[in-house]
Amino acid sequence: MAIVRYLVRDVDVALPFYEALGFTPVDRWGLPFATVERGDLQIRLSGPGTSAAKPMPDGALPTPGGWNRAVIEVNALDDAVVALKATGAPFRNQSISGPGGRQVLVEDPSGNPLELFEARGA
Repeated sequence: MAIVRYLVRDVDVALPFYEALGFTPVDRWGLPFATVERGDLQIRLSGPGTSAAKPMPDGALPTPGGWNRAVIEVNALDDAVVALKATGAPFRNQSISGPGGRQVLVEDPSGNPLELFEARGA
């Protein structure tokens, strides 16, 4: 199983987004932390107050966002885009095609990017 930790601003806001992607909530530790799973991928959603959000020794504060991302394979990219637009999710781009298939970058409610990928021939 692969495990990814994403910092989020609000776990309650993030959960419906991940459920729209087919993730199932499996753990909830108080308000600031939840774990969701889809197949062999587990994402740990760490909100304010979790250990992952504490300042670094130099004072830097971990924050959501950036460009590193989990890749979520989908069978029907257009259907996934429609489902996520219904949650209000912002997209960083329109879907693009490459040698292996099509992809689009979507942000969870805290600005963490996920790449939705539909393999060629899927």
